This record gives sequence, C-alpha cells and structure tokens, in this order.
Amino acid sequence: MFESGQPTNPTTRSIAELGWDVLTRDDPDLGALLDAEAHYQTASLSMVASASMAPPSVLCAHGTVLSNVTAEGYPGARYHPGAVHFDAIETLAVERARRVFGAEYANVQPHSCSSANLAVMGALLPRGGRILSLDLDSGGHLTHGAAASVSGTYYDVAHYGVGPDGHLDYGAILDRALEHRPNVIIAGASAYPRWMDFSRFRAIADRVGAYLLADISHIAGLVAAGLHPSPVDYAHITTTSTYKQLAGPRGGLILLGKDHRRTAPDGRTELWKLMQRAVFPGFQGTPDPSSIAAKARALAIVSSGAFQATMKRVVDNAKALSDELVALGYDVLTGGTDNHMVLVDVRSAGLTGIVAERALEECGILVNRNKIPGDPFPPAVGGGLRFGTNVLAQRGMGPFEVRACAGIIHDVLSGIDVRDSSHYAMDGALRDAARERVKVLCARFPLQFDDK
Repeated sequence: MFESGQPTNPTTRSIAELGWDVLTRDDPDLGALLDAEAHYQTASLSMVASASMAPPSVLCAHGTVLSNVTAEGYPGARYHPGAVHFDAIETLAVERARRVFGAEYANVQPHSCSSANLAVMGALLPRGGRILSLDLDSGGHLTHGAAASVSGTYYDVAHYGVGPDGHLDYGAILDRALEHRPNVIIAGASAYPRWMDFSRFRAIADRVGAYLLADISHIAGLVAAGLHPSPVDYAHITTTSTYKQLAGPRGGLILLGKDHRRTAPDGRTELWKLMQRAVFPGFQGTPDPSSIAAKARALAIVSSGAFQATMKRVVDNAKALSDELVALGYDVLTGGTDNHMVLVDVRSAGLTGIVAERALEECGILVNRNKIPGDPFPPAVGGGLRFGTNVLAQRGMGPFEVRACAGIIHDVLSGIDVRDSSHYAMDGALRDAARERVKVLCARFPLQFDDK
C-alpha cells in the first residue's frame, strides 16, 4: 500500500494507523478539524434525540479497504467481480438484522432510512398514489409525504394528527383512512414520545386495503431490546436508520416479517422480491460495502446484554428528564414519555425553539428545535424543543445525573434575555457557570462504549 509516494509495511501497523499518520502529516488542516470534532463530542452534553455514538469497532469497520470494492447487485449475483469477501460480509449483516428484529427478510443496502422509505414507496405506489401519514407538526417525518420532500411531490398525501392530549387517536386515524382510502399508511414519527400501537395501525390498513409501512428509525434500539412493541410482524414493511438509536453507521434497513411472501401490488411478485428490486436497481446503484460491514458490527453489539442495559437506561433517563422538566414548570407534551424522547413547548416559557437551542448550545448542551402541534412558527424557528437520552445513557448517566442536566437547562433558559423570536442575550457569568457544570458532568461520565 502506497500513499504520497512513500512505501509502507502493512504487516507492522494497522491501515487505520497508517492512514491517520499520512492524513495528519499531509493534510494538517483536515486532521486538526477532525481532532477538534472528537474533542467537541467528548466535551458536549448531547441530548439530540436522533443521535447516538458509534463504538470504535463500528467506526473501524466503516473505514476499511472494503471502500475499494465495487459490487452492484446482491451476494451471489453481483455485476462486478472481486466481491467474494463482501458477499460474506453482506450475508452476515443480513443474518444479524433478521435475528435482531425477528424478521424473515432484511435488506442492508439502503444508504439511509430516507432512501429506504423512497424505495418502498416507489415500489408500492404509482406516481400519484395515495399515502396517509402523520403530519409534521404532530411529529411526522419529511419522507412520509411532507410538501418539502419528493415524497410529497410524487404522491397524493393525506395526514393524520394527534388529539388534544398529544396522543395518537386511532379512531380518528381510521376515519381519515376511510375518507381518503390510501394505498399506503405510514406508522412512524420523528417527534412522538409515546408508544405506537402497530396492531391497531394494521387493523386500519386491512380495513381499507392498504399496505402498512412502519418507520422505526427513532425507536429501533428500543424495539431490538424488547422495550417497545415491534412492528415487524404487523407492518407489511418496516424501515429504520442504523445510526439514530442503533449506534451504527449512517445507513438504513428494510425488514419484512410474516408478510414477506405476500403478493405485491402487481398481483404476482412476492413482497421480498419487490423490495430487492426496489433498492437495486430501482433506487440505488452500488452499495457502500464499508457501511454494510459497520452495520454488521453494530448489529452484533445490539444483540449483547450491554446494549439492552443501555436501552433500559435510555427509557429510565427519559422518564426522569420528563418528570424533572414538569416539576420545573415546563410544558412537556403528552405529560411524559414512553421512549427516549421528551418534547417541550417552550412558548409558555416566553421562548422559541431556535432561541432555546442556540442558548443551550452556547453552554455545551445540544438539543434541537422542533415543530409541535398547533405551532405558529415556521420550522426554522419552531415552538418546541426535542430532547433525547440516547447519548446520556451511553455515557453511563442515570436518572440522578439526568435531573442535574435538567437543572442546568432550566438555569440557562430562565436566565437569558429574549429579544425577539430568533435573538437573545446571555450574561457571560451564566454561560460560564453552565459550561463548567457541563464540563464536570462530561468528565465524570466520559464517552464509553462496551463492544461486547
């Protein structure tokens, strides 16, 4: 192996070590930025609901010589030579995905859950076909038919929402389904803090003759750990990302359960075969071999007892965070949470989402603004904050520490001077004090990963 004209001996040092040495020597600007990012992640209190930290072995698997392999198609049926080892790796990833989720079929090639969703919809629906999905203000996702997404442009989309208490109203969802008669119903959310009843969604889908697509990107770790009901045998098709809660690489999965041999809309093709064609050659060309290797590694970790313990801590921490924020006077949507996510309407505190997000970021706390039901603000401003406990649990924090995090958050948000919907001022002493408290917490609970 050669870089920059200098021969190296790969038998004495790892490729990762050799590559890093060359990178920092020949491109110090990039190397310094990567070092800075590592320090930033270590020293920041990440409470972003869509985030988790990939363990070192996952990162290692993602940065391998597999990136040099080009192999369109599937194991045993590639359109390029030289895939003998990649075939075995992809097969391993598929087997692990099936085992983790109790699925009959798994496709590990999607580059993201967004691309997985588009492939599924493209396979099940003609252009102009009808979708019923959760609207954005109620916690839906862009790829579920939002106007800003290609899914909202190509398809005829109707939405369901949440009731006055913030919970899904399955009777109202049935009414919407009977009114619009969708071809596909999507059960999934990016900002909904309660369990989803996939059996009731399936009953609604069967009532109107629709396919049910479950997107579990945000709760996949809880599903894998048995802490949230699984949709795999209720939904016709289940999709997920592999990084939000599975601590894997950027990527997606498509999973099928007992309906994997069900007839597709064309009346002759089995659903699993339709999904194979939908991903390749339908929506993607070459897969990312290194990403698939990293998915295989992450799925092995998901099978471990350590991962299940982390997911239990995720749920316990979210409940503690919710309870503490309520006690501090914040308007927590639905009054609590069943998963890793806590949603807060910050308007009652005289704030907007963007002001709260930026003020907390100044102090080393990362959360994100979010639209909420009845939100008058545009998405760039938002009336809510979305908190998540995935990374706090990975750090080893428990409910006691999470309540301390809530205290820091409250001190920051109650101490800033709001100028308008997007601007504020913060006293330097308040910022420095909050930063120091964050620094102490992060030092006590450093990022740590159990790869067992």
